[in-house]
Amino acid sequence: MKYRELESSTVEWKLTIPENEQIIKTIVGFCNLNGGKLVIGVANDGTVVGVSDDKIQTTLEYLNLAIYQATHPTIIPHIYTQNIHGKTLLVIEVSAGMNKPYFIKSSGLEHGTFLRIGRSTIRATADMIDELQWTSRGKSFDKMPVYQATQKDLDVAKIEQFMKKREQRKGSITKKEALYAYHCIVEEHEHTYPTTAGILLFGKHPQHFFPEARVMCAHFPGGIVEANTLATKECIGTLPEQFDEAFNFVLSRLNYTWKLKGTRREETLEIPKDAIREILINALVHRNYHIQAPTKIAIFNNRLEIFSPGNFPGPLNQQNLRCGFTFLRNVAICASFRELGLVETFGIGFQKLFSSYEAMNLQPPQVIEDANYVKCIMPRGISTTTSKKPQKITYNANLQGVMDLFTVASEITIADVMHATNTSRSTAGRRLAELIKHNLIEKIGEGKGARYKRRRDG
Repeated sequence: MKYRELESSTVEWKLTIPENEQIIKTIVGFCNLNGGKLVIGVANDGTVVGVSDDKIQTTLEYLNLAIYQATHPTIIPHIYTQNIHGKTLLVIEVSAGMNKPYFIKSSGLEHGTFLRIGRSTIRATADMIDELQWTSRGKSFDKMPVYQATQKDLDVAKIEQFMKKREQRKGSITKKEALYAYHCIVEEHEHTYPTTAGILLFGKHPQHFFPEARVMCAHFPGGIVEANTLATKECIGTLPEQFDEAFNFVLSRLNYTWKLKGTRREETLEIPKDAIREILINALVHRNYHIQAPTKIAIFNNRLEIFSPGNFPGPLNQQNLRCGFTFLRNVAICASFRELGLVETFGIGFQKLFSSYEAMNLQPPQVIEDANYVKCIMPRGISTTTSKKPQKITYNANLQGVMDLFTVASEITIADVMHATNTSRSTAGRRLAELIKHNLIEKIGEGKGARYKRRRDG
């Protein structure tokens, strides 16, 4: 009998009762994001094994108090048992907290704050802790004042252009009213400062204040990052300017097919253009600008990768991407992008990504979330490789499922295998070990940072 819910950012299985510290880390991680539950008595493959009544009774006696005393702000979990076909599970459940960040008292805020990312519980970085604090106060980084800047750092021509587009939709207001309404300026202690959004949307020199708020583009000849490139592009300026430059760069580097329709030539891009547009906009408007890293675009011979700093905001995760669900990390930036006509409806970006690929009958894209980035891998429809025809290799379907991941990524992690094949960590590890044994892949690094790549001679 399998447990009905798969492991995810809100569900974790454990076969036996973990040590106190591990339980508390997991509960803190759930509370700091979307809530969740730790289900004890489920094996790595999802089989319901159960926990003995004696162990459950002993655990129930101390666990509530232990979590209460170990956490700040205080977490009071809902602990209960669940009976499935005569086998008893112990469930520890918490809701998303309202007073983030939650942390383990004995470790302090800096070292005791944890987040649940995918199927892993990780220690939060300083950037993540800052974002948790802003979110719990109803604030976002893009609304924060830039104290080193003045209103003279905003470009009047860009603001006027924005005003014209806005008037076509909503009528006329003054320039100052618009800047306040869209959180592009803020008043503090009788001084008026541009906000992060104001600088990124209308700044004369945005990178003077946010050096890493840029898009780095590169086109590589093969399937991996290498020193030799076919073309590169650094997109700077305001966010709308970065979008235009990056989008045009990508379109210029991809292939088209064409056919005659009547007397006209009809061209089709190898990757759906709408998908590229939506994912690039998502990368710009939803990224974490508090993190000092650029947005990156890499074009390989078999795929396009768009890399955005910051994990998914709020309750958005890999499981609900297709549902049209959205959460705005940068409220002010999103509002202005809508007025500029770059965004029509929030929540449809990933829906368009998957539906447009299905419509063209292409291999499905991947969306990977890690501790501090989200990466979208978009397979190319037309191969530009000129390599020799590979020899046929025969092995079971489970291993083939892992090898298929290398058609869209040069390197993978055990978390990628778990997500793509819907398996536990131990099962994914066994399959990777089997492929290493067959000399088909090789392991790079050790521990949680280990990655796997296909052997060139495999």
